[in-house]
Amino acid sequence: MGRLGRPDLGLTTASETAETVAIIRDRVALPLLVDGDTGFGGVLNLQRTVRMFERAGASAIQIEDQTFPKRCGHMAGKSVVGLDKAVGRIRAALDARQHMLVIARTDAVSVSGLEAAIDRSEAFLEAGANLIFIEGPRTMEELVTIADRFVHRVPLVHNLVEGGTSPTEDGVALEALGFAVALHPLMLMHGLVARAPRWLETLRETRTTAGLASELVTLQDMNRLLGAADIMDGAARFEPS
Repeated sequence: MGRLGRPDLGLTTASETAETVAIIRDRVALPLLVDGDTGFGGVLNLQRTVRMFERAGASAIQIEDQTFPKRCGHMAGKSVVGLDKAVGRIRAALDARQHMLVIARTDAVSVSGLEAAIDRSEAFLEAGANLIFIEGPRTMEELVTIADRFVHRVPLVHNLVEGGTSPTEDGVALEALGFAVALHPLMLMHGLVARAPRWLETLRETRTTAGLASELVTLQDMNRLLGAADIMDGAARFEPS
């Protein structure tokens, strides 16, 4: 979405994503959980994707069982591949990785129901997946069922998207159930999209950003945050003035 200005419909390529991961890793030491979609092709493409992402600095890769091209997990009209093919993707990812974790995701809840998604997750776990991600549970009862089934056996991932289909927006509730990871993949983008039109309208009307001072940081703030002084000091060691 952010890079192409398009919906989450599988338009991004593996190389574009790997490049972005490498840029982030160069500046951020935190663990990076990277969306590998369906692997960007067949299992050979998937394995190449896994190796590319790991070299770029990903800590974990998410592989899902949707058909290609995939779409956002909170959109209607999804379809999933057969169980054998879905498990084959996870096995291929595990075979290709060295140390990176593999998150096995299923979108089967909206296609075939919760029990089918649980069955797929059991197969992913048996194949060796490091984390399990059942996308799109529709009620708190389904979330509880997922937690009761898996939480003591494998870390669980849940997706919290503003306006999505999750029955809760509360990470505390998920933590109480035993979920290990709560994803907020679009919060920053949703915030920018909510505020940017008003900022631009203010600029158009007043021809200045002075009235937005309380909502914007300054160039000096950005330079401090990004460590400009340290970078320049480091460069001076090799190129004295």
